[in-house]
Amino acid sequence: MAHFLPITADEVKRLGWDMVDIVVVSGDAYIDHPSFGTAVIGRVLEADGFRVAILPQPNWRDDLRDFRKFGKPRLFFGVTSGVMDSMVNHYTAARRLRHDDAYTPGGAYGFRPDYATYVYARILKEIYPETSVVIGGIEASMRRLAHYDYWSDTLKPSILAECSADLLVYGMAERTMLQIAQMLDGGASVEDLRELPQVAYITKDYIPTKDAIGLHPYEECKRSKRSQAENFHIVETESNIVEQHVLFQRHGDRTVVVNPSLEPMTTEELDHSFDLPYMRQPHPKYKKRGTIPAFEMIRNSVNIHRGCFGGCSFCTISAHQGKQVVSRSEESIIQEVRQVVEAPDFNGTITDLGGPSANMYGMSGKDKTICRKCKRFSCIYPSRCKNLQCDHRRLLDLYKKVEALPGVKHLYIGSGIRCDLFYDDNHGYDYFRQVVLRHASGRLKVAPEHTSDKVLKLMRKPSFDLFVKTKRDFSKICADAGVRYQLIPYFISSHPGCTVADMADLAVQMKRLGYRLEQIQDFTPTPMTLSTEMYYTGINPDTMEPVFVETDPRRKKEQNLMFFAYKPENRQPITQILRRTHNERYLSELFDKVPFRSTPKRKY
Repeated sequence: MAHFLPITADEVKRLGWDMVDIVVVSGDAYIDHPSFGTAVIGRVLEADGFRVAILPQPNWRDDLRDFRKFGKPRLFFGVTSGVMDSMVNHYTAARRLRHDDAYTPGGAYGFRPDYATYVYARILKEIYPETSVVIGGIEASMRRLAHYDYWSDTLKPSILAECSADLLVYGMAERTMLQIAQMLDGGASVEDLRELPQVAYITKDYIPTKDAIGLHPYEECKRSKRSQAENFHIVETESNIVEQHVLFQRHGDRTVVVNPSLEPMTTEELDHSFDLPYMRQPHPKYKKRGTIPAFEMIRNSVNIHRGCFGGCSFCTISAHQGKQVVSRSEESIIQEVRQVVEAPDFNGTITDLGGPSANMYGMSGKDKTICRKCKRFSCIYPSRCKNLQCDHRRLLDLYKKVEALPGVKHLYIGSGIRCDLFYDDNHGYDYFRQVVLRHASGRLKVAPEHTSDKVLKLMRKPSFDLFVKTKRDFSKICADAGVRYQLIPYFISSHPGCTVADMADLAVQMKRLGYRLEQIQDFTPTPMTLSTEMYYTGINPDTMEPVFVETDPRRKKEQNLMFFAYKPENRQPITQILRRTHNERYLSELFDKVPFRSTPKRKY
C-alpha cells in the first residue's frame, strides 16, 4: 500500500516498527517527490529494506524534543540543509534577510537555522554521541573543503572542521548512502566507511598515498589568497574528470580527506531513483499550513536528466551533479508523465520537461575513452568539443511522444535553453523553432548573462553576439508563423570583472534592442564556484591573473541600477554615477536619443 515515509512517532507506531534504522534530517518540509533529495534518499534506502523516517525542519530553539522523537536510529542520522544552501535560502545578494521560504508550507520564514547542516549535526552529536551522523546535500557538498563564505565575509574551514559529523557525502548521493547503510548494517565501523568513494572525513591520522593530491593548508589559505585560488583550480579540475585522485587539506592538527567520486550513474540507475513509489505530494501534515511554493512550481514538471557540461563559472550544478550528463530512458520519463496526468488536480499542462539545462538530454561523448581523459571544464566553451554528440533529434522525438499522451494538452519547457548548442549539423534550429512555436507559452527565457565579452569570458559564457543571432532567429520564426511572442533575456550585475562602464554598455544595448529588463539579479557568491573564488581572491584561478571585483555594496547597487535606466526616476542618479566614473560617453545614447521602447505585447 502506498504511503509517505513517517515524519512522526505515531506514524512509526502505525507501521509496526519497534525502531527506525535511519533518520534523515532536513531543513526543508517533506515533499515526497523525486525533485527533492530528502525524498530520493529516503526512498532509495527504503527500497533496499531499511526503515527510514524523515525529520523535516526540526525546532532547534526549544528543548530539542523534535530531535528525540524517533529515538536513537539503529544505523545513523543523515543530515541535509535541504535543496538549497541555507544561507542562500535566507539572504539576498545584498545580505538582507528574506521574509519567505519556498520550501516551507505557506512560504513561511524561520523554520530552519542559518548554516542548518552545522546546527543539526552538532545537536545530534550532543544528544546521541555514539550514533553516526552523515551529512550531505548542496550545503555540505559545496563546503567540504576550505571555502569563502559570503555571508560572514570570511574564508571558512571545511564544514567537517566545525560541525562534528562523522562523514560527509558529496554530490548526488543515492549510491553512496545505500553503501553506507549496507556496510553499517553488516557491522562495519565508521572508520570502515572512510574507504568509500564520494565521501569526505576529517582525521588526525591520515597518511597520504603516493597518488593523493595535497592542497595548501587552511591556515595558509587564510594568509594567502593566491594559495586559495591555486587550491580551487585543483579542486575544480578533479571535480570535472572521470578518473579522480584523493584530495587532502590540513586544518590545524587534523586533515580533511576527500575521496574520488563514483563514476557517473547509468541510465538504469537513474531510472531506478525516479521510478520509486513517491506519493508526489507534500506530507498531509502540512495541509492546514498552506501550499509549499517550491512544490507548486514543479508539481506538473518532469526532470529528464542530471548533470551539465556547460561549465558556467557561477553555477554549482556541474560541481554537485557532475559534468557528465546522464539521461533517463524514454520509458521512465513517460511513466512519470502519466503519473502527473493522473493526478486529480492536473490541468492538462506539463510545465517543464527539462533538467539543469533544457536541451542536453541524450547528449554525451561519442568516444567514452576520450571523456575519461578529458580535463576541460566545459564541453561547449570556449568551443564545442569534437567528441560531443549533441543531436537534438532524440529530444524532439521525446517531446512528440509526451505531447501525444492522453490528457496532455500542452507541453511547455521551463528549464533554461542553451542557445550555444544550436548548430546546423545537430538539428538545433529545428529544436529552437519547435520550442518557440509549441513549447514556450508566448514567452521564452534565455540567459545571455551579460553583453561584455570581457565579463562573459570570466563567466565561461559565449559572446553576446550569440544572443543577437538568437533574437534574430526568434523574430524570424515568429514572423513566419504570424505570432508576436517575447524572448526574455536574463542578466547578472556585479560579476567579477564587471564595471559600471560594462553595465552602462549593457543598458545601451538593451535600449537598442528594445528591452525593459525584468529577469535580472545581482551576483551572489556561493561556495565552491569559480566566480566566488574570483570574488574572494581577486584572482582568476584558471590563469592566476588579477581580476577586478566590485565588493562595495553601494557600488554594487549602482551597477544594478543600470538595468533600470529606462525609468525616468533613475536618469539623475545614473547621470551622476557615469560622470563620477568618467563614463559620460554613454549619457547621450541612454538619455538624449530615441526613448526606450517596450518589447512587443504577447499575442495568442
